Parts: sequence; structure tokens; C-alpha cells
Amino acid sequence: MTTTTTGPETAAGQRPAAGDAAAPDERRRTADALRELRRPVAWMTRLGVVLGAVGAVTNLVPFVGIAEIGRALLADGPLERDRVVTAAVVVAATLVVGWSCNGAALWITHLADGRLQADLRRRMVAKLGRVPLGWYSSTTSGQVRKAAQEDIDDLHHLIAHHDVELTGAIALPLAGLGYLLWVDWRLALLALATLPVYFTAYAFMMRGFAEKMTSLDAAFGRVGSAVVEFVHGIGVVKVFGGTRRAHAGYREAVHAYGDQYAGWVRPVLRLEAYTSMALSVPVISVVGLAGGIWFTHRGWVGPADVLAEVLVAAVLPTTLLTLNQGLTAQRKAVAAAGRITALLDVPELPVPARPEPPRGRDVVLDKVVFGYEPGRPVLHGIDLTCRAGTVTALVGGSGAGKSTLAALVPRFHDVDAGAVRIGGTDVRDIAPQELYRHVGFVLQDVQLLHGTVADNLRLGRPEATDDDLVAAAKAARIHDRIARLPRGYDTVVGDDARFSGGEAQRLTIARALLADTPVLVLDEATAYADPESEAQIQDALSTLVRGRTVLVVAHRLSTITGADRIAVLDGGRLVEQGTHTELLAAGGRYARMWAAHRPAGAPGAEPTKEAGR
Repeated sequence: MTTTTTGPETAAGQRPAAGDAAAPDERRRTADALRELRRPVAWMTRLGVVLGAVGAVTNLVPFVGIAEIGRALLADGPLERDRVVTAAVVVAATLVVGWSCNGAALWITHLADGRLQADLRRRMVAKLGRVPLGWYSSTTSGQVRKAAQEDIDDLHHLIAHHDVELTGAIALPLAGLGYLLWVDWRLALLALATLPVYFTAYAFMMRGFAEKMTSLDAAFGRVGSAVVEFVHGIGVVKVFGGTRRAHAGYREAVHAYGDQYAGWVRPVLRLEAYTSMALSVPVISVVGLAGGIWFTHRGWVGPADVLAEVLVAAVLPTTLLTLNQGLTAQRKAVAAAGRITALLDVPELPVPARPEPPRGRDVVLDKVVFGYEPGRPVLHGIDLTCRAGTVTALVGGSGAGKSTLAALVPRFHDVDAGAVRIGGTDVRDIAPQELYRHVGFVLQDVQLLHGTVADNLRLGRPEATDDDLVAAAKAARIHDRIARLPRGYDTVVGDDARFSGGEAQRLTIARALLADTPVLVLDEATAYADPESEAQIQDALSTLVRGRTVLVVAHRLSTITGADRIAVLDGGRLVEQGTHTELLAAGGRYARMWAAHRPAGAPGAEPTKEAGR
């Protein structure tokens, strides 16, 4: 009998989520989020519920019909054939009606589920296209994928099945008990006779459930941490022969979790094994027949009434199973709705009501203040001008704010104070589409999409011809590599070909060349390249920056000695700016960085007197 699932299956059959022990306020918030998500298709689910209720109630009619046929067969005197035929016809008709209503209900709710999923995915795509680009830096692709795929899938059972099945699970036993009350109230009580035994045991098994779940989740978290720690360090562990010791932490965490889980579940399962018999069909039937015989002997009911009671009572365990599955689906859906709503509530990049175009290629950062968290600025009052057609390099120690500052130009984030202007226009007053036609960027974290090489190159300029693609690829020193691919520019990235870090970087440079934006932001495009790739990337970059206003984040000072202006950041502040020669002569922060960067005896390694102090 499957009624085991109604009890500790939640506790023993699977590891429940931490949400079971969530704070009441959090549960209410996520429940409200789920209700709001369902609003567009609420009328369809309500219609499905009505049809499901009709279908469930009509499913009771065959039991009543069988009882009526039994009465006719057991009645004294000649058999009333018309009564039997009528009962049989009614049974057949109501079966058809019930199946039709249930089928229609599930068809409508599945249609509602399809519409809701399509609507949510459209809203997510629109949202992901309107959030600030900087949001993606702190949000993993796994989080987005989970919300867009797995969490939406978790809503399927709730929308397409839960309401209809829950309605049937409630309506059928209530209608059956109502019928038994109409026949004789003692039969209704007899149908419920075994339920108190199970519910009493269930309440005992679920004592302290929330606290146990919190403890188990903490233990499971330690297992996960041990796994991550071992996997991340497996190379070092193998090299130094410490595999046995490295396994010790994982074994201890697993054994602790297993002992804790088994210590709770083992007695619960033993108790459930006995108490679940109270909801098994044989036990219910035996109790019903034994009580029915007694009732018949006392003259309270007839044999046909006892038959009806046994049939109705046998339905109760299946409804409890459906109720339990529905509650599990409800919990998953509520948690999924919370994550979906959180994604849909991400603040969007403000779009100007009356956008203005840039009126030139100068880039000006005017008293810029910015922080990722309110009240904790990362950049403090930055004033920097990048003249049209010049190369400006940002240098500084780790955490100085170089990449953060560069990311403000393509508006990955909006400044907290001050302004970033392109061609005299604040980037916040430029329409996003117009902004990205003026500002291109090549980052050290290369992103290639799953598609053809040509599709990846045309991202910034979809109308580009094949000749344009070849010219850009040649300028980026990547055409020869593409030509050797199985299908050339029609090769699918990730399926037919994989590119090394340097090759992928040159593809993004070709993409930027093809987009032909007048302003370009480079975040150390050669950071992870090998020497040969670095030389090719530098050649490609020399072509890319020609005639453009370029802001480059540099980690290797040797790559920017020829820049028109070098801006030195320290602790989020602009402490120096000038050419390479001017900054060396000044003997400040840049000169000290240069002295540390260049090996002793190398050309240009000798610091100035000031730098040596």
C-alpha cells in the first residue's frame, strides 16, 4: 500500500529543504509572490477546479449505483429489472461525465501552465535585457538558469495538477461521507474509524520537525563544504600524497550527517511501518465489514449499505496521498516563486524619457563617486578627461578601482554622484541602444555564445557582410584559425570547435572591430594569454585602437608605456596622471610601481631619485 508516503516520506524518503524551517514572514512573502505570479491565469485554474470538483463528485456515483444494484438484488420478491438497468445506465453516464470533466479540467490547467510559463519566460528575457550590465558580474549564470528553467518547471505541478487533484481529493471523500451520513451516521463514523490511529502516530513522528530539519541542513551543509574543499584542492592533494588525510574531513562530515539522519528516521520508519497499516485497504475493509456485520445484526443498516461504506472508506487513503503530494509541490512552488519574483524585481537600468545623442568622442568623468553598497564608496571624486582619439590607461594596485571606473563608461553601473559624459552628454541621458553603438568593450573574461563564429562576430553589427567579417578577423589575427575550422565561419562554437583563451580574445577583438564603435574600453585583454598569443593580441589591439577614444585597464605597465595619458588610482582615488615619462620624472606612485615591475638591469628599470626614496 502506498500510504507510507503520507507520513514520514517527507522526513525519511527525501531530505527536506531548509524552507520547511523558514521564518513565518519569509513564508508569507514567498506565498504572496506565488499568488501574484498566478494572477494572470487564476481564472483558468478556478474553472479547472470547478470541473475537477464535478468530476470528483460524479466519481462517487458508481459506488452509490453499486449499492443500489445490491439493494435490488437482495430485496425480497421478484427482481426489479428496471431499477437495476436504470442504476447501471446512471453509473455509465456519470463515469463518462466524470472522465470528461476531469479531462477538461486538466486540459484547461495545462493550458494555463503553458501560458504562465511563456509569460514568465518573456518577462525574464525582457528583464535580463534591461538590468544594468554590472548586475551580471555579481550574479552567476547558474542562478539565472535555475530561475528561468528549474524554478519555472517547479510551478508546473502546482498550476497544471495541484488544484484539480487537491479539489478532487477533498470533494470525493466529503461527498462520500455526506452520502454515508444520509444513509446512517454510524456508517460515516465507521469509515473514519482507522484514521485517528494513523494521525496520532503521524503527529508523534513529526514532533520537532522544524528543529530537526534545521539541524540536518546544517549537517548537510558541512558535507557540501567538505566536498567543495576536497574537489578544489584535489590537484595539490594528489601531488603531495595526502589523499587519505584529505578524505578524513569528508568522511567525518558524511558519517555525522548519516548518524544524525538515521538516528531520527530509523524509529520513525519503524513506527510508520506499523501505523500505516491503519490506512491499508485490507485493514479498512476488514474493519468496515466487521462493523457492518454488527450494525446489520442490530438492524441499523442493510447489507447493501455496508457494501457502500466499504467502497467509500477504501477511497480515503488515496486522497490522503494526493493531499501530501500536493503539499510537497506547494512548498517547492512557493520557494521557486520567491526566486522568480526576486529576479523579476531586480532594478532596471533607468531609461531617459527624452534621450540625447553623444556629440563627440570625448569621455569625461566629472567628480565621480560610486560604491556597490550604499554608504560604502569604492571611487572617490574621480576627475578624468579622455580626449577624442587618444589612449588613456588606468593603472594601480589590486583593488584600486581600475575596472570599476572603466565599467562606468559603458554604464555597467550608474554613479552615486558626479557624472560620466561621452561627447558632452551624460551616459544616463543616452538611450542604451545608442550608447552601445558608441561604446564598445573587450574584457579579460571572454564570452562566446553558442552559435556560429559568424553569429558571434556579428553581435554588434548584424548587417555586416561576409567580406566585413573576413576583414575584421584578419585585422584581429584570427582569420587563419577560423579558416582551418570544419565549416569556417559557419562552425558552431562549443560543438564543432573550441578556442583557447588567446584565440577567444582575438575573436572578441574582431567583434569590436566589426562593431566599429568610436569609444572603446579594454580591461587588460592580454591578462591570461601566453607569450605567443599576447603578441598576436597586441598586434590586433594596435589595429583596434587606431582612431578611437580608448580607456584601457592595465595590469602590466610595459603594455601602456606609449599611452597618451596614464591615470594612477590608489584606494579609489586618482593620485597621478600624465605620460609615462612625466610620471617617472615625478617619482610618485607610478614610478615606484614601475621600479617594482621592471626587473633589475632591464632597459628603463632605473627609477628616478624620487622613486628610489
